[in-house]
Amino acid sequence: MRVLVALGGNALQRAGGDGSWQEMVRQMRATAPALAALARDGHELVVTHGNGPQVGALLRQNELARREVPPRPMSVLGAQSQGEVGLLVQQELTQALTVARVPRTVVAFLSRMEVSAKDPAFRRPTKPVGPYYAESEARLLRKREGWAMDYDGARGGWRRVVASPRPVRWLEAEAVARVLGEGGGATYVPVVAGGGGVPVVARAEGRYEGVDAVIDKDLAAGVVGAALSVELLAVVTDVPAVAVGFRKPWERWLGAVSVEELTAHQARGEFAEGSMGPKVEAALDFLAHGGRRVVITDIPSLGRALRGEAGTRVERA
Repeated sequence: MRVLVALGGNALQRAGGDGSWQEMVRQMRATAPALAALARDGHELVVTHGNGPQVGALLRQNELARREVPPRPMSVLGAQSQGEVGLLVQQELTQALTVARVPRTVVAFLSRMEVSAKDPAFRRPTKPVGPYYAESEARLLRKREGWAMDYDGARGGWRRVVASPRPVRWLEAEAVARVLGEGGGATYVPVVAGGGGVPVVARAEGRYEGVDAVIDKDLAAGVVGAALSVELLAVVTDVPAVAVGFRKPWERWLGAVSVEELTAHQARGEFAEGSMGPKVEAALDFLAHGGRRVVITDIPSLGRALRGEAGTRVERA
């Protein structure tokens, strides 16, 4: 079975950690054996991942070094983070596969994701990125850079906000599909569409142009899954399953659930936009476009979730 594992930020950086490379290595080293176990069990494996903390760090480096080094556009920083995290996944997953005696080559692909220039998200930026600023700094950045800024009352600071358009098409899909074709899934493990892919819009004469935006990584995983004819999408997060009434007295964890039931929960607003909402939306979108099964769980539960013993499991009828 071809499995797409969409790694959340917890697989790369611990909440409240220092964000160092050493910390990222430790986190990925703890994650990799669960992925290698899927390959050892005979599954074809494709990996995608988040990049929020890494892009945030690059944006901060941009700010600190701007007097000496010209700052790079956000789309370029997205590409840089794909290289950074791709290297990390390559190194740690290769080692885990070696220990598991699974002879596969991990290959990271620089991935672009086309978005529509007419997406309404560009008219109303909502996705916070980068560091927090004092009001005086925010005022200067709005004037000097033309940034949209929003105030975070909980943190007492201002942050830049950018558009979060829906992914339309993964431009490298055909190339990766060829790599996996004719038995390639038993030879290679592609790492693709990191951070949702570099957002680009189509211009004249086949040219694509990067844009300052953030694509939701879970929605992008649904696009990748459909493009590669993936049978099962595993959305990895920091909780063992999806819950309704999360952190309320009536909290209930979902195990095996139908598409109809999950859709009904979503329609009632059970899943927050900034956390489980995009994961559930990606799951439903993946199933609507030909995918067979979705599991939503954490790394320790991943293997059991694929066996139907843990996590939230959704299967298309």
